[in-house]
Amino acid sequence: MASGFFALLDDIGALMDDVAAMSKITTKKTAGILGDDLAVNAEKASGFVSSRELPVLWAITKGSFLNKLIILPVAFLLSAFLPWAVTLILILGGVYLAFEGAEKVYGFFVPHKKSPAVVTMETPSKSEVLEMEKKKIKSAILTDFILSVEIVIIALGTVVGESILFQVLVVSVVAVIATIGVYGIVALIVRMDDFGLRLIQLGNGKGILKALGNFLVQALPKVIKSLSVIGTLALLLVSGGIFVHNLEFLHHVLESWPGMLRDFVVGLVVGFVAVFVVKAFKVVFKSKG
Repeated sequence: MASGFFALLDDIGALMDDVAAMSKITTKKTAGILGDDLAVNAEKASGFVSSRELPVLWAITKGSFLNKLIILPVAFLLSAFLPWAVTLILILGGVYLAFEGAEKVYGFFVPHKKSPAVVTMETPSKSEVLEMEKKKIKSAILTDFILSVEIVIIALGTVVGESILFQVLVVSVVAVIATIGVYGIVALIVRMDDFGLRLIQLGNGKGILKALGNFLVQALPKVIKSLSVIGTLALLLVSGGIFVHNLEFLHHVLESWPGMLRDFVVGLVVGFVAVFVVKAFKVVFKSKG
């Protein structure tokens, strides 16, 4: 009896070692989406009154956990009964990622015409501010839902051939790490300027504390902008990797090229094709309207 119990403990230990190792690999594969998730949410969680930034971020974080509670069971059911659907969703998600990345590149080189800014001197009421806050939270949670689907499916795609228990453990670990990691870092980013102002105050406006405080205050918009650039590159790399590894006819495309460069080029090409198709549909519908 005792030997059987210890053998069970040994099996559990071995399983958890495998889960930890695969979770590490899977987290690396989803790093591109996490980078984009981080950039998007840092942008959406900023711009509030200082006292409301953390409450708003907490509301978005709770929404993110709820999103994953909805997505995970559906993903596991598909993996158990329709495994081909996981690959299909993975490829469709890759097209979406490629489109999103290519659209950002297109927008950089072909900027949209900006409508003239309308300046109003009216101070919004408390109820209007809360309403705007709710809308921004809903928008952030919706964006998180889309990105969470991609994270879960990519994570599931790395363990799709394993037992259902192994899949549940690995993907659940990645989902928790994604939520805590992304929103923890976002919390640090959105409070960076407040921490900088606090340092300036502590240094009485001079010395090393002032210099460090000014650096943090001025760095916030640059950090968010750089995250957006890194996120765009990551989107194209991740999507290209999805296509190369899951579509047989792309296995030998640009085979002599370095893997990262090949993934980027494939992601960019597919992304621009998707952008062209979407814009063509918009032109057709607009002409019919």
